[in-house]
Amino acid sequence: MSHDGVGPRAVMRSVAFLTAGALAVPLLSGCGSADEAGKPLARQDIAPAGRAQVAEGGTLRWAVDTVPETFNTFQSDADATTTRVAQAVLPSMYRLDATGRPQRDSDYLESAKVVETEPKQVVLYKLNQQAVWSDGREIGAADFAAQWRALSGKDSAYWTARNAGYERIEKIERGANDLEVRVTFKRTYADWRSLFSPLYPKDVMGTPDAFNDGARRKLKVTAGPFVVKKVDRKKDQVRLTRNTRWWGRPAKLSEIVLTAVPRDERASALAAGKIDLAEIDPAVAQRIDGAAHGTAGPLAGPGSGRTAAKALRSWALAHGSDEETAEDEVEARAELREAVAKWEEQQKALRDYEVRRSLEPAYTQLALNGADGLLADERVRRAVARALDRKELAKVVLKPLGLPAEPVGSHLALAGQDAYADNSGALGGQDTAEAQALLADAGWVPGGPVEKHEKTEKAAGSKGKKAGGSGSGKGDSGGDSDDDSADGDGTYVVGGDDKGRTARSSDDGRQLAQDGKQFKQVHGGAPGAYAPKGTAAPAAAPAKALAKDGKALSLRFVLPSGPGSEPLAAVAARITRMLAKVGIGTDITKVSDESYFKDHIASGQYDLALYSWPGSAFPATDARPIYAKPVPAADGSLSVEQNYTRVGTDQVDQLFEQAVSTLDEDEKRSLIRKADSRIWAAAGSIPLYQRPQLTAVRKSVVNAGAFGFQTPVYQDMGFLKKGAKKGAKASASPSGR
Repeated sequence: MSHDGVGPRAVMRSVAFLTAGALAVPLLSGCGSADEAGKPLARQDIAPAGRAQVAEGGTLRWAVDTVPETFNTFQSDADATTTRVAQAVLPSMYRLDATGRPQRDSDYLESAKVVETEPKQVVLYKLNQQAVWSDGREIGAADFAAQWRALSGKDSAYWTARNAGYERIEKIERGANDLEVRVTFKRTYADWRSLFSPLYPKDVMGTPDAFNDGARRKLKVTAGPFVVKKVDRKKDQVRLTRNTRWWGRPAKLSEIVLTAVPRDERASALAAGKIDLAEIDPAVAQRIDGAAHGTAGPLAGPGSGRTAAKALRSWALAHGSDEETAEDEVEARAELREAVAKWEEQQKALRDYEVRRSLEPAYTQLALNGADGLLADERVRRAVARALDRKELAKVVLKPLGLPAEPVGSHLALAGQDAYADNSGALGGQDTAEAQALLADAGWVPGGPVEKHEKTEKAAGSKGKKAGGSGSGKGDSGGDSDDDSADGDGTYVVGGDDKGRTARSSDDGRQLAQDGKQFKQVHGGAPGAYAPKGTAAPAAAPAKALAKDGKALSLRFVLPSGPGSEPLAAVAARITRMLAKVGIGTDITKVSDESYFKDHIASGQYDLALYSWPGSAFPATDARPIYAKPVPAADGSLSVEQNYTRVGTDQVDQLFEQAVSTLDEDEKRSLIRKADSRIWAAAGSIPLYQRPQLTAVRKSVVNAGAFGFQTPVYQDMGFLKKGAKKGAKASASPSGR
């Protein structure tokens, strides 16, 4: 599932085994209604300006997480910057609009439509006659055919990470002229608009060697408003310059320089004037807001309200000052004066920036591992879900940022997208009595006898460390210390590029989370789960601990422990307290970022976990591997694809297959919504809220910032002309359709 983030879909294998039957869930009324999608909860915030108001020339310095290891978005180690570059320099037949829906890109495509359905589906593409590659060659059928062959899955010499949709193609032919491409499908494919975006030249896709290695470190031939001018890995920069062969609206900027800047260094880089645009965390956003209004005290943390004196004292203690030693105190005061001077200097510099905010096209979920253990019982999973106040969790995260605090009602789309409908009623909302009744029905009773025995293995895989909290619900909140700010992403986002697809397994069956890094901050922006400092937890009266057959009802809650993970721990603590109210205990274990996904989520070594999925314009294709019923592999392990909760049903699989195989848009939408209802009822994952998207932007930069759903329009970005006025700053209210 995806927007403009990165990372491939991939297939993972697990030794765990799952047996699950189809759920008999009544159909929800109104599933086929076209108006249930509503509007996006928040507008994009990019300081819109007409092209006449944008100055010619200039260099936009854009902070990114990495200089990519590959410029081939179809490889397993593609990342967010890979996608950023592809969007600026390569063709896409379809791009997403502000509502997260695919729209034809007229710079490349004059028209595309299904011209035959019997005996087989045929799509006819008519290309823009001006569309050429940077070497002067026309974009045409040969490029389409080369990409299909590379991604069809027939040739294992191509090291592809995803191929969904391409495997349904039977042949690609030249049409009536060089500008027409006929694509014939051997099986009907509803999401045909997801294909050929991005489109690579036949030079890249034509041979396995070119695909595997040729486009990893450079892109010689491109076809966008920009070209890749230079990749400087010593300076951690990718330099994009105007494409002199570009036939569309000319790029306003002369250059875009993508520079890798660690998230905990972005405030300093902004203050030093080294970058113009950067996705940031809430702490940096508060600093910039405070600089604009003169309200942020020196070294104050997000939402703290602390006085400067308290802030300085905390800083001194954190840096080793001993209050009982006068000499150390004098030294600490000198350091403090220097730090305050530096802080105030930075705050003055930050007045040149503003925070543009929206909601990221991704949602944070609570994942429940139903493969084995206590959550293999559907009644326990449903009890966990009914204990959660999703509205309250959304408020905790989004309300302090001035963003709409609405829980997500679908696993398969987000508000505003065509397939969206709130199907959470298939499971039900927060209800303590119902949760307790479900647990009682499953045999869990309050205050039952618990056998005492020594544990022989760690609660959540290797190298985990306990973070407090268990049956009492007193887990490590991650939010009660003096420093709650996130230095990076608080939530792991899985998958995500413009047209992320099902992955083909590599030889070792492990393409996803090879090192865990690519799943962090796929979309950038603010952490996916965090509690601002000073947010009080609601009063919770823990129920008596529940037990059954001598075992206490306690769930392993696995969290990452690296920089930026404090917000995630805070949300986990709030969930822990909610569960404690119905008698469910939690055992929080923190693990390293490197092992979080690879060794725990993907391998099934957890009961509860928090991570995110990007929203998709093509859920029939993109969401299928996430919710597909796990099946035994030939080697005896369990093939889960991307279904890390291990909860699936035959009925959901059938609905996905029906949805991807119909060309009736209303029928497809109805099938997707029915599938979502059954996913809710199975209670394998509980969507919580859309992630906030916070971007620091130099005030003079227009048509860039928090893009929301929409694919960025790189040729319109630039600097405001002197004396010109940019459009009204976007609010967090819903946008028009």
